[in-house]
Amino acid sequence: MSGVLFPEPLTADAFRPFGEVIEPDNASEIKLINNGTTTRFHDIAPVEVGEGRALISIFRGKPFALPLQVRMLERHPLGSQAFMPIEGRPYLVVVAPDDGGRPGAPRAFLCEGDKGVSYARNVWHHPLVALGERSDFLVVDRGGEGVNLEEFVFDEPYSVESSAR
Repeated sequence: MSGVLFPEPLTADAFRPFGEVIEPDNASEIKLINNGTTTRFHDIAPVEVGEGRALISIFRGKPFALPLQVRMLERHPLGSQAFMPIEGRPYLVVVAPDDGGRPGAPRAFLCEGDKGVSYARNVWHHPLVALGERSDFLVVDRGGEGVNLEEFVFDEPYSVESSAR
């Protein structure tokens, strides 16, 4: 076993090395639109697509339970990838800094379901981890030409535990 991870709360400051938290507090500007009936939380997270095009999809995640064995991380070298929970259910995010083309020490974040995440281009992350029950996510990412997926398999897995002992 490579190590044990304990999820920390998802906050904009803690997650910033890996991308942006999608929440109203992260907006660059807040204004009323549509004759004052709608509040726009503007420019919460960039969408990086390079020479590609932006896609909007729905991902349906099968539920996982903790402890979770993290054997593999992936990254997208050509664009960002954003996940916003549709049903407000909790989910887990595991990310790692780049260490010479491979993931460094990972971190786990517990997301309560009222915030999304946008992984910056080239950020190592675990595939979608819904917790407790099946969950749908609105996903914005890159489509188009080019290979936009790299995977890395750890020699020894990490374990994400539910709480510190």
